[in-house]
Amino acid sequence: MNHARLRTILISLIVLPGLFSWVSARAGDIDVAVAANFTSTIQTVAKRFETETGNRVSLSFGSTGKLYAQIVHGAPYDIFLAADKRRPRLLEANGEAVAGSRFTYARGRLALWQPGAKTAKPGRATLEQADFAHLAIANPKTAPYGLAAQQTLQHLGLWKQLEPRLVYGENIAQTYQFVASGNAPLGFVALSQVMTTHSPKTSYWVIPENLHAPIEQQAVLLKRANHNATAAAFLNYLKTSTEARRIIEAAGYSLP
Repeated sequence: MNHARLRTILISLIVLPGLFSWVSARAGDIDVAVAANFTSTIQTVAKRFETETGNRVSLSFGSTGKLYAQIVHGAPYDIFLAADKRRPRLLEANGEAVAGSRFTYARGRLALWQPGAKTAKPGRATLEQADFAHLAIANPKTAPYGLAAQQTLQHLGLWKQLEPRLVYGENIAQTYQFVASGNAPLGFVALSQVMTTHSPKTSYWVIPENLHAPIEQQAVLLKRANHNATAAAFLNYLKTSTEARRIIEAAGYSLP
């Protein structure tokens, strides 16, 4: 074998494995379960990630509680972006998520939204006066934003008074629709929802964070994606990318 041919073979042995690794990482498809409040934000982040890497991200949305139940029963997701930290922690503790992969990707804010407010910005007095037939909140049993709304009303001493007027959304997206469609004149929604739709600042009250437990939204890598390079890359993008963090903050979330 001459020296030129030997050199060609050696170069191929060095370069090709790296090339195949690069192609594999760029051509990956992943499935991500996402809490409903983060819908528009993750759509923007995922689109950026796809553009930059060539990978494809499939997104499924729902309440954190329902997505958690699907995962426990074997739903084929690679990543879970919850609206709380309790479910990701349970998945990690039960061996259904990769240990050490869990992190907070955003801190949510709750808002009382009254799009039809004509005279004054909604606030505590709006709730105390109770001059409305229905107040929409997400189901506190499955949706962290619903639990935060319940805690807010309890903190204000208004839970028992207003409970007969509550209408429950299956998740925060449906709760938002109740108010947006006029089926409920006001409701507790995610601040990111009203900011994304450019609602006037006079139509919502950002709930002080001392009125409810922190809405710490956590991500976790699920067990079936333990060796999925694309899933790991997407989580790293969500966690460290300047652009991803800018999108999250602009959507009305606090950053960890």
